[in-house]
Amino acid sequence: MAQSTVTGKRRFAAAAVQQAGFTMVELLVVTTVLMILAGLGLVQYRNSVTRAKEAVLKEDLFRLRDAIDQFYADRSQYPPSLDELVSAGYLRALPVDPFTQSKTTWVTVTAEAVPTAGAAAAAEPGVYDVKSGSDATSLDGTPYSDWN
Repeated sequence: MAQSTVTGKRRFAAAAVQQAGFTMVELLVVTTVLMILAGLGLVQYRNSVTRAKEAVLKEDLFRLRDAIDQFYADRSQYPPSLDELVSAGYLRALPVDPFTQSKTTWVTVTAEAVPTAGAAAAAEPGVYDVKSGSDATSLDGTPYSDWN
């Protein structure tokens, strides 16, 4: 009887050794699932970063255009440059374009000097509008340089 107990213990020990780890197939399945989830997370992360930059660009364009309108309302002429908005106190500093990472890439739209009735010539043309200098395309398919 003692011999059968020893044999049973050996079988149990041998079975425990065989099932102590994971098989290669199990490891590959888990690794594949983790890689798929990481890929999906990376795509979501990149889209959220782009959405955040788009929100900053919309806000910057709104603030710049608002400052241009305030300048025009106060002085009855458009500012000669965006730097004039800063020096006149309408902005603390020019914002950085979130896609070009530069303050100098803003594209300005100049107002045409239109002679008015009774006046020989209108005031000097100035910055009427501002747009992004980025040549990239937004998530909705429109170029950032066309945003209003």
